[in-house]
Amino acid sequence: MKNKRSLWISLLSVVGIVVIALSATLAAGWSPKLGLDLDGGLAVVYQTHTSVSSDELGTIVTILNNRVNTGTTGATVDSQGKNQISVSIPGAKNSQQILKTLGNTGQLFFRPALCYAPSFTVAKGEAPNTGPLPTACAPTSQLTAANLKVNTSSGQATATPPPDTQFTTYPTTTSENDAEHSVVLLPGSGAAAVNGRYVLGPAGLSGTGVHSATAQLQTGQWVVNMQLNGQGSQAWDTLAAQQFHAIIAIDLDGHVISAPITQPSQQSPTGFGGQVQISGSFTEDQAKALATDLNFGALPVKLDRLTVQTVSPTLGKASLQAGLLSGLAGLALVMLYMIFYYRILGVVVVAGLAVTGAALWAIIAIMGQTLGTTIDLAGIIGIIVSVGITVDSYIVYFERLKDEARSGRTIRSSVDKGFASAFRTVLAADAVSLLGAAILYFISVGPVKGFALFLGISTILDVVLTYTFTRPFVILLGQRRGGGEVSTMSMASGLGVPAATQ
Repeated sequence: MKNKRSLWISLLSVVGIVVIALSATLAAGWSPKLGLDLDGGLAVVYQTHTSVSSDELGTIVTILNNRVNTGTTGATVDSQGKNQISVSIPGAKNSQQILKTLGNTGQLFFRPALCYAPSFTVAKGEAPNTGPLPTACAPTSQLTAANLKVNTSSGQATATPPPDTQFTTYPTTTSENDAEHSVVLLPGSGAAAVNGRYVLGPAGLSGTGVHSATAQLQTGQWVVNMQLNGQGSQAWDTLAAQQFHAIIAIDLDGHVISAPITQPSQQSPTGFGGQVQISGSFTEDQAKALATDLNFGALPVKLDRLTVQTVSPTLGKASLQAGLLSGLAGLALVMLYMIFYYRILGVVVVAGLAVTGAALWAIIAIMGQTLGTTIDLAGIIGIIVSVGITVDSYIVYFERLKDEARSGRTIRSSVDKGFASAFRTVLAADAVSLLGAAILYFISVGPVKGFALFLGISTILDVVLTYTFTRPFVILLGQRRGGGEVSTMSMASGLGVPAATQ
């Protein structure tokens, strides 16, 4: 009696957990997040401008992954070969804007500001000035605090910039020249756009010197605290001494994203000790955006865009419908065959597959909402393949029951002994499947990785449900009548075991 109670507890607990999980996800409006080939979206392949090491390639993947997943759920970034990176963004609506954001592949530089320049305008019919560089800014060999005189309380420049047309001869970071070591003319973006454009000297520090940056609320104002590594700390101290009470502009991909006035450190007037605080009239969003740019704005090398593919949502839905229809048709045929062949035990298979399907839906939906995991056609195929693995587990158990019943055992004793031997076979088979899925997941990229992930999840779920659902269900069926006295529609009859051997 005690054993029977524990079996009921196990069976009802599994069903209850699955029902609660499924109900919770449905009530929350969660559903599996579809991949690029099912939901449409954007796929881009980049290639490094020069050869890179495996460590540098890993850094690029990490940076792009952080960029593309800012406000986007389910995007993936993977390396391909030695110098290519693929980016997939399911459900992308504004492809051009995403490409613009993702394409910020220029390096991050900290530059001394020489002077402001108004927004570029050229009168109709007039050609830009192509003469020498303006002399209102000091030559690049004399980059001192006097290059850009500012009011230290307001941060506004007091020097008068040269005529607007003279600035058109300045190189920019989008040019093919050595922008890091050149004087450049860059537009401001975000909060830095109020000052128009900036004439900046050669970079004193690149983004590789930044260890981390965080946005924090201090004394009622949002600031960005930046921590530099050893090399970055030394370069910053040199640049800050040069720009004392002057502006250091932060240049990301040819745009000035911030232009703070350099103030001495409270801890050390002559050095910052690797700790830099950027303050201003930041909103929370501006401070967090700046921290993100500082953390993930620096790439080791320039990237060239090789291919851009936009997948139509209509095509994705058609693929999803085709995949679901084929999967459901195959599942229905399997269920009908199992009911026809195993009769009452076929009902166990149908119930088990229903529980498995409900559990998978809840798991994939939760992973999509919390981890951004998406499922594509390859993932659906992995789940369909796992249905065969699950049905194999039932068949192994049921055939073992037939062997035990044919040997003269009662149904009650057969279900226990049969499961013990069958479960070892199930574990061995599922272990092989899980090992294959794990190897595929770690050595593959793209759709194959999705196939391996969902095959692995389904295989683990098969092992769990075989023990906690199939086992108690079948044993309880075997105990529904005492000894071997069963009706013509009993388990033994349903297994095709002759009545004389019961």
